[in-house]
Amino acid sequence: MHIVIGLLIAFVLVMLYARKNRATRLCRWRSDHTGDHDALFKYKCAACGAVTYTGTKDPPNICLSDQM
Repeated sequence: MHIVIGLLIAFVLVMLYARKNRATRLCRWRSDHTGDHDALFKYKCAACGAVTYTGTKDPPNICLSDQM
C-alpha cells in the first residue's frame, strides 16, 4: 500500500513540474549581446527563431513559437 501511495505522489509531483515549465518548453533561448539596447537584453530562440528583449539578464519566461 505504501508503494502505491508513493507512486501516486511521485506522479502528481511530475505533473506539477511539467505544468510549471510548459510556457517555455518549446523555446530554447540564447542571448545575443550584439543586439542589446542600453538596459534591454536581446534573446533569440534556437528552435523557432523568435527574437525578443527583456529588462533582466534572465531569458524570457514565455514561448513565442505559437505567435510566429
